[in-house]
Amino acid sequence: MQQTTIVVPCYNEASRLTPDRFVACVLAEPALSFVFVDDGSSDATFDLLTRTVERAPNQLSALRLEQNVGKAEAVRQGVLRGFDSGAELIGFWDADLATPLYNIAEFARILEQPGPQLAMGSRVRLLGRRVERHSFRHYAGRGFATLAALALRLAVYDTQCGAKLFRANDTFRELFSQPFELGWSFDVEMLARLVRSCRRNGVDPTTQIVEVPLREWIDAPGSKLRASHAPRIAWEMMRLIRIARQP
Repeated sequence: MQQTTIVVPCYNEASRLTPDRFVACVLAEPALSFVFVDDGSSDATFDLLTRTVERAPNQLSALRLEQNVGKAEAVRQGVLRGFDSGAELIGFWDADLATPLYNIAEFARILEQPGPQLAMGSRVRLLGRRVERHSFRHYAGRGFATLAALALRLAVYDTQCGAKLFRANDTFRELFSQPFELGWSFDVEMLARLVRSCRRNGVDPTTQIVEVPLREWIDAPGSKLRASHAPRIAWEMMRLIRIARQP
């Protein structure tokens, strides 16, 4: 594996974080490191992260944000840390590990091939695969992804899976240089920025992005997305349409 840094945003994750799985992962793969970003948690998250980092200090690190700034900015700050570390590949992964960590190696192998710049998990329910999602999250996600694909003019199936890996090149450094306007759906804004960059340079964006159907994805208890967030999701979609139309 190339030198790879994965950003894990954490907000009040003390009861859900499983440190043993992260530690075992880096002990098995010397080229892999994790940056945990504590997004102003009000529980014992940072204490847990501090103890976790002590178990593999050369491959684990923790960044503490004093105030809760939201997942988008927490991920962005972690990605900037990844660029500073000299990583060849950088990604972000949900702390609940609904997407198992073994997928990192699969994504990295895809990016070893010439062409693709971004590998992203896709939660497709197929025979022989275990993808379990709560009904609201499934239908809200499918509706949002369909509208996002139309806004982006890109045949993307799953925009919101919290597992993405990309090349640490100048293109992505530019994509993460400015804060995102969107919160919950910042992943789509990142895609919009990438699509605009590709089209400005005469590159077909479909050659730069690979969706990877996951063998398993299990909806973890304690998700922060609920039905009460539907108005916020609709508002972000309207903002996304505006962002996607920018030249």
